[in-house]
Amino acid sequence: MPDIVQMTGIRKDFTGVRALDGVDFTLKAGEIHAVMGENGAGKSTLIKVLTGVHAPDAGRILLDGRPVRFHSPAGAQAAGISTVYQEVNLTDNLSVAENLFAGREPRLGPFINFRAMRRKAKALLDDIGIDLNVAAPLSSYSIAMQQLVAISRAVDIKAKVLILDEPTSSLDRDEVAVLLGVMRRLAAEGVAMVFISHFLDQVYEIADRMTVLRNGRLIGSWDTADLGENALIGHMLGREAAELEQIERVAAAHHVEDETPLAEAKGLGRKGSIAPFDLAIRRGEVVGLAGLLGSGRTETARLLAGADRADAGTLEFDGKRLTGHNPRTAAARGIAFCPENRKTEGLVGDLTVGENMILAMQAARGWARSVPPARRERLVAEFIAKLGIRPADPDMPVKNLSGGNQQKVLLARWLLIEPRLLILDEPTRGIDVGAKADIQRLVAELSAEGMSVLFVSAELDEVTRLSDRIAVLRDRELIDVLETESERTHERIVDTIVARGGHE
Repeated sequence: MPDIVQMTGIRKDFTGVRALDGVDFTLKAGEIHAVMGENGAGKSTLIKVLTGVHAPDAGRILLDGRPVRFHSPAGAQAAGISTVYQEVNLTDNLSVAENLFAGREPRLGPFINFRAMRRKAKALLDDIGIDLNVAAPLSSYSIAMQQLVAISRAVDIKAKVLILDEPTSSLDRDEVAVLLGVMRRLAAEGVAMVFISHFLDQVYEIADRMTVLRNGRLIGSWDTADLGENALIGHMLGREAAELEQIERVAAAHHVEDETPLAEAKGLGRKGSIAPFDLAIRRGEVVGLAGLLGSGRTETARLLAGADRADAGTLEFDGKRLTGHNPRTAAARGIAFCPENRKTEGLVGDLTVGENMILAMQAARGWARSVPPARRERLVAEFIAKLGIRPADPDMPVKNLSGGNQQKVLLARWLLIEPRLLILDEPTRGIDVGAKADIQRLVAELSAEGMSVLFVSAELDEVTRLSDRIAVLRDRELIDVLETESERTHERIVDTIVARGGHE
């Protein structure tokens, strides 16, 4: 197939940071091309240069063999390049149909023809395989369904180039299958697609070619069939994928010496959230929570962290029954909680990296007793280096960091107060394999040093790699705790979930 996009020698600088350094990229008509790399590798910057969000400082872009330089995303869209970002960019107080045809509404004279718009919207979604009430407000649907509506809108614009930036991060397995089916159909019709995803299994299932970036530089482009997963990870990291095996060795070498529970839930539950459960977390132990989407993993973590109030049972910490359990008292007792949504529940985007790190320590001291500036600077610099936060600039607004580095800032905040129990809810979701390895290594090291950890993840490989015991949930109920090494396997977790489902 002919080249539809050619980017040559693309360079882009931001305040002394070179985000792209002479990158070449070619996209052919009718292909699905995955752009791979760690967070901060330059993937998002590359597509933003292509779509007119950023102007390149050097280099050339050809579209259908003609030089182009877009000054806005609207200009790129008019030329046939449409983008669907990870964060849904729609208006949730409007209907599904209004979102699908915003700016392109069918009209009767000067008035919008709502009946025709709803009819066209229903036909579009039926063609893609999505069953929605197009007259309902978009806000009445889940984030996953809103993502599919955004993709449907991009499809209907009939773009010649479709860029999908982490489109499956909020979708369940069935919804992912629908999206991949749509992608295959569009490719067969000649649409060229750029696919950015941290889910390697999806990339290998759908992509024809891969381009790997690292630290703003082009590492290479390969046919997917010619690049194995270990080699891909090696190119992305600049180091061997055997690093994960090293993490497994650290975790396996750790043995819990003290059998006394640090935290123990007895019949703890919340109506409509999670059924009453018993669970103990020992000193220096990593307890994993495993289960399907909607199984109650997050609800369990929030009860233990005090983010939600239990209406049944008790929670003991260090042998004492907790009353008035909430995030403030939890932090004072040495319980730290990194929530699933780091942007809305964890970080303050307009504050700097250093200011976000110091928040919990400052709150513990009280606002009348500020952390001395010299100590604050020393601690922030120490944890930036310890966690490998990039760029290593304590004065940068945290919202400008990649997802993986934002997660490290949130971890640093809680590690600064030296917690005894660290509750991590999906700490590696939506981040690259390099940052995942860094966070997994940190969990293993903290556990070896005596910290207790509750580790929640949808990725079973992470849970089995790190956990001393694994609590399995299904349908908002804790159904089993896998204790021994022979039990803590991917297959056993799946079998436990399926077996319980068969009894219902």
